Amino acid sequence: MEYIDQYKHEFGVEPICRTLTAAGTQIAPSTYYAFKTRPPSKRALRDEELLIEIHRVHSANFGVYGAKKVHAQLRREGVVVARCTVERLMRVAGLRGISRAKGPRTTISGRGPDSRPDLVDRDFTATAPNQLWVADITYCRTFVGWVYAAFVIDVFSRRVVGWQLSKSLRTDLALDALEMGIWTRDRAGQSVTGLTHHSDKGVQYVAIRYTERLAEASAAASVGSTGDSYDCQPVSTRSREDGVVPAGAF
Repeated sequence: MEYIDQYKHEFGVEPICRTLTAAGTQIAPSTYYAFKTRPPSKRALRDEELLIEIHRVHSANFGVYGAKKVHAQLRREGVVVARCTVERLMRVAGLRGISRAKGPRTTISGRGPDSRPDLVDRDFTATAPNQLWVADITYCRTFVGWVYAAFVIDVFSRRVVGWQLSKSLRTDLALDALEMGIWTRDRAGQSVTGLTHHSDKGVQYVAIRYTERLAEASAAASVGSTGDSYDCQPVSTRSREDGVVPAGAF
């Protein structure tokens, strides 16, 4: 009907109906005229009334309410309406709420048995540099998608000794951060022999290449318990050296 309304002054109603019928969309001119002269149905009138209320509730709540919350609010106000009707009208009007989408999963436990012990046992303290490093991976949203960041922090100095960014969660992400930490300390003339490296049981940290690199550096691998949110203790944003730990990195 909208198509006919748009072009009827240029081509006429009857020619348009004939063309549409020949193309497989059967419609008679009488059907069009009946539609234009027929009064709105009770459902159409009701939809218009409900849409006004839906727009009001949606705007009053800063556009964050979805169909479920809009429906609940209308019911609280005494407006009798089905939830499916609210969903339909919001979809037609292009209204939608804000979803709390979860971020990507960064910790995927490695498969197979792992005999590495927890050498830290939540005691995140050190009396000197290069005694205990903690490593983890976080993520941040950018205009090009999710970006993953791997950090290695010296617990004593609270300094980020190694970091790396990537658009993938491959082992190279964590390994490059470790390599930077080892290189940083080696360049400063500090040995990491005897270092305890603590992380979760993510596949990046239990990978063979990562484990071998720790062994080459004479560092002991330590992993936290499965499903434990305290695997990597948060640390202060102020470094005791000349570095600064990004807030929320761990």
